[in-house]
This record gives sequence, C-alpha cells and structure tokens, in this order.
Amino acid sequence: MQLYISEISCIANELLMVFRSEKKLSKEVYLNESIGADKEGNEISLIDVTAGEEEDMVDTIVQKDNLSRLGVFIDKVLTKREKKIIYMRYGIPDGEREYTQREIAELFGISRSYVSRIEKKALLKLKDAYEQQ
Repeated sequence: MQLYISEISCIANELLMVFRSEKKLSKEVYLNESIGADKEGNEISLIDVTAGEEEDMVDTIVQKDNLSRLGVFIDKVLTKREKKIIYMRYGIPDGEREYTQREIAELFGISRSYVSRIEKKALLKLKDAYEQQ
C-alpha cells in the first residue's frame, strides 16, 4: 500500500496535535517556552523573567581580595575607636547592622560631627594604606 504525500502530511499533523495536547497537560516547564507578550508585542519566555545578572567571576575574586586587604589595613592602621566606628557605620563584618552617625554619637557619648570627623580620618588612613600597597 502506497501512501501519498498528502496522507503523510495529514498523519504528521495529527501526531503534532496529539503531542501538543499532551504537552499542555504535562507539568513540565521549559525556560524558553513563551509565557506571554510585553507591551510592544514581543514574546516573553520564562527565562526572560527569571534570569538574573550573571556575576563576573574575575570581579568577584578581585572584590574578595580587596576586602581581605582592607580587613588587614583596618587592623593595622586604625585606632580602636576608629575601627569600632568604621565597623558600626558600614556593617562590618558582613551583614551586621549599619548605624547612623547620630546613633554612634549617642552610644559613644560624643557629638555627631565628631563621629563624622573620626570616620573621615579613618577612611583617609585606609585610602592611604591601600594606595601605598
């Protein structure tokens, strides 16, 4: 029995319809599958709305190295008071609460402007130490 091209095409279309209907019932999710359109009519896929910015590995390594060196400089060039104020102001170590100059002033029993001067002096010391390295 010989099948004609139109019959083959018809069978192929029927199979495609079956596959598509089964796909709709499937719980599988494909990242490149269209999930709608934006205001301009461009198709949007799941990967478009879930993909974040890729982290540059070189930048990450450089940043970790810089932070490590900064930690050494903090211990090396700052007084205890300067170190404590820098830690409090910038939430060091990572994830700690960041305090305002006013809050630090109240805790230390000094003026906010004095906290500001200590912070600026400490940052200049760190900048100088970092540049000399």
